[in-house]
Amino acid sequence: MNTKLTLSLNQKIVEAAKEIAKKRNTSLSKIVEEYFYKLMNSNKSVEEIDPDITSMIGKFKMKDDREYKTIINEEREKRHLK
Repeated sequence: MNTKLTLSLNQKIVEAAKEIAKKRNTSLSKIVEEYFYKLMNSNKSVEEIDPDITSMIGKFKMKDDREYKTIINEEREKRHLK
């Protein structure tokens, strides 16, 4: 069941968020919902998550479905083999 939520945010943040939603072909509500879902399923509390990190949630898309740790390990191997 969906519930309506009213937020007061900085105008520049709202404008940027709307652009992100438009580029992702989704709604601003869905982005906010995903953000809170990720916070709820994180091992860290909201206070422990760096604001610079939380501002990036959902902004980057992976080119494939591999886990990020796999990609990092592969890139490290490439560097060490040079």
